Amino acid sequence: MDVFSRTFLPAAAETGLATQTVSRHMPVFRRCVGSGDATILVTRCSRPDHPVGGEYLMLLTHRRLVVTQQTRVLHRLRLHLNTELRELSNVTWSPDPRSHSVELAATAIDGVRERFLLRTHHPKQVWQVDALLNHAFRTRLRTSAERLVATIGEPPVGTRPAVFRPAPVR
Repeated sequence: MDVFSRTFLPAAAETGLATQTVSRHMPVFRRCVGSGDATILVTRCSRPDHPVGGEYLMLLTHRRLVVTQQTRVLHRLRLHLNTELRELSNVTWSPDPRSHSVELAATAIDGVRERFLLRTHHPKQVWQVDALLNHAFRTRLRTSAERLVATIGEPPVGTRPAVFRPAPVR
């Protein structure tokens, strides 16, 4: 059993999703996520901008955010969002324990601002979701400068001269 399969079902059970719902969305998620990617969160969500748009299911892994939509009338599944976490910008979320929800907003690589409302059963789960989002978006992501391992043709940082010397003009 691969990492995705081992972590997906417990994450879905933790949020109280029905097995029938999970198995219906699983083929779509399987096509989007690699077998070595661990699941952080699987939950139902809605879009505050489109209240009659149907039912959404969100999958958050260490590398990807995938959101599927099930239409209301024909119950057809379609992929709404499939992106790597590093391609998202301006990611914000606001937990609200009074309404048992967390609102997540992010700008996709195409410039579209996506907003999702994640509902929980009790206030304690709001803080669990907040901690999971913090883990996924703040502690796991690094700036591009931190991800840079080496640049070809430049000496290591410790061997550079301390003073700036302009290159000779040819």
